[in-house]
Amino acid sequence: MILFDQAQRSIKQQLHTFIKEDIRKFKDTKKQFDRVREDMELAQVKNAQAPRNKVHEAEEASQALTLSRKAFRHLALDYVLQVRLSSTFIFSYTLFQQGYNILDEIDPYMKKLAAQLDQLVIDSAMEKRELEHKHALIQQRDFSYDEPKLEFNVDAPNGVVMEGYLFKRASNAFKTWNRRWFSIQNSQLVYQKKLKDSLTVVVEDLRLCSVKPCEDNERRFCFEVVSPTKSCMLQAESEKLRQAWIQAVQASIASAYKDIRLDRTASPSTSSIDSASEPRERGERADKGLRGGGESLLQRVQSLPGNELCSDCGQTAPCWASINLGVLLCIECSGIHRSLGVHFSKVRSLTLDSWEPELLKLMCELGNTVINQIYEGTCGVSGVKKPGPSSSRQEKEAWIKAKYVEKRFLKKLSGSEALVDSERKSRPWTVKKCHRHNSSARAPNKVRRKYHRYEPGGAESEESSSGEVEIEQEISSDPEDPRELHPGALLHRSARLHNLPLMAEALAHGADVHNASEEEEGKTPLIQAVIGGSLIACEFLLQNGADVNQRDMRGRGPLHHATYLGHTGQVCLFLKRGASQTEVDEQGHDPLSIAVQAANADIVTL
Repeated sequence: MILFDQAQRSIKQQLHTFIKEDIRKFKDTKKQFDRVREDMELAQVKNAQAPRNKVHEAEEASQALTLSRKAFRHLALDYVLQVRLSSTFIFSYTLFQQGYNILDEIDPYMKKLAAQLDQLVIDSAMEKRELEHKHALIQQRDFSYDEPKLEFNVDAPNGVVMEGYLFKRASNAFKTWNRRWFSIQNSQLVYQKKLKDSLTVVVEDLRLCSVKPCEDNERRFCFEVVSPTKSCMLQAESEKLRQAWIQAVQASIASAYKDIRLDRTASPSTSSIDSASEPRERGERADKGLRGGGESLLQRVQSLPGNELCSDCGQTAPCWASINLGVLLCIECSGIHRSLGVHFSKVRSLTLDSWEPELLKLMCELGNTVINQIYEGTCGVSGVKKPGPSSSRQEKEAWIKAKYVEKRFLKKLSGSEALVDSERKSRPWTVKKCHRHNSSARAPNKVRRKYHRYEPGGAESEESSSGEVEIEQEISSDPEDPRELHPGALLHRSARLHNLPLMAEALAHGADVHNASEEEEGKTPLIQAVIGGSLIACEFLLQNGADVNQRDMRGRGPLHHATYLGHTGQVCLFLKRGASQTEVDEQGHDPLSIAVQAANADIVTL
């Protein structure tokens, strides 16, 4: 009875204190917490509305947002502590009730309970010290942004690549901005107004979109997601967040293209790895490789002559690759390549990374034997010894730098037979000369040609005149010997002829992928590859740093030319690599209007 009375008094006293004081404090803290949270959301809206050209207002809004976030974090810590203390009391009260029901065991139970209470006091003191430390850290931390999720994961198990709050500009006449919860999932950009609301789809398919930062807007940290039918202006809370969202969208676009299954058979431009203007037999071989799955093409890469050994040290069974050089490497040499930087070598694993079909085809066009004939052409003459599998890392590193960075062993430019043979075989379209009344005024070595889209079987497609594309092309009456060509000129010619070994040789001798030929109306090697009709040549130039938006003298970029010619595969590749869909040429035509005028149905469908 004495123990029971003591327990009863203890419960009554704590229960009275809990009801009269703790519950009231808890309610007051909750009200204050809700008020501070509303103040913080209001500060976020004001910060987003701060105009770019009024620096003072922007700074004041940012400072107010930072202060409100700090106050919110302080109060959140106190609020959590109140909840924990309340839970602790309720737990203790439950234990006391159990003791009342088993009076015969009250004595050992009370001793155990006392020990637990002592431990709770110790734990509470430790939590208070940790809480004070966290309060001090809040004062020191930078809260210019509220620690949102800056990383993204295209392979997330739940399918959500990235999510977070963004401001969205409405499409109404007032152009109002609203704060919404955005997420990237299932190759779509969606948002919700509230957590339980249904998803609103902004972009149906990210493969058809491009994303770019927007600096000409009145608000800061804006970026734009552009699709063929509309554009969506979004605003992040900081520059770091903007860059994270742009990278997440770009990664999602790239990931979506990896999952493409080329099952369309209406046009050879979409049913093969290469473009529509490639010869039919090459397209059929590529289709066969794709239908066999990625492993068959990967096996083709590994079975190329010389690819059974590392390109630089001869180690067997290399499982890494340099995708811009086109060689296979062992794991040690791949680490050395990675240390050179991506401007020299872009390393990818054959087994751990996923491979796009065009990249696998690119690797099939090159290989260790072809590239080593270029970069090790004078090794036998100079007597330099190539490192072996058992050589030290220092020896391998010195060899790789001498080979690819210093380029000591390059052979002289040659290969006219290969070029002529390639030129003889690469006529994927029919050509008709189109003379005008003022042809006498035109330069004698330039003619205007009409290109007709290539159809299976070698027959010319029956298209109306609107489907014909006129491109002014310079034809030399006395072609130069490739041995005498400057590396830049060789890159232009080999890109037109989709001869990847010659392109690799020209790049090794210092050819500039951005060089615009004045004789060709400012066309770049990438545009020449588009006109030549090779998706693989375009991919090779892009992997070696070509600018997908560099335009010629007529204001036409690679996307314009690919659209004119109806090369759907190239159009998809350029859109995936960030080509602008809104830029117009000197005639004011954007790629979509070009596709409509040229009756390129495949591209219009995209």
